[in-house]
Amino acid sequence: QVQLVESGGGLVQAGDSLRLSCTASGRTFSRWPMGWFRQAPGKERESVAQINWNGLTTYYADSVRGRFTISRDNAKNTVDLQMNNLKPDDTAVYYCAASTLLQSQWPRSTMNYWGKGTLVNVSS
Repeated sequence: QVQLVESGGGLVQAGDSLRLSCTASGRTFSRWPMGWFRQAPGKERESVAQINWNGLTTYYADSVRGRFTISRDNAKNTVDLQMNNLKPDDTAVYYCAASTLLQSQWPRSTMNYWGKGTLVNVSS
């Protein structure tokens, strides 16, 4: 059974930092892109950051570029999201995702593996 398990969420104040981690089990994603998405209350899920299989190509949403950094360790089957200078607008459930679908566009529009999410709550 393939699982993506997120950790590292919590309640922080504006300006603080958090590091989210995602560990995959059941299969390796070392040759596939992975990413982090988020969904805030009353809003649609959005792509926050994505990273290609070797880590050389990344994507960041405009709202987080310069504050968030995505990284991966293929040996450990993990992908992390370092979030600095958090803002109340970053409050959301953050999901780890991976795509083994054959897609040409970047960032990927469809992910076929998802974690259950971890809540990040940023107070002002």
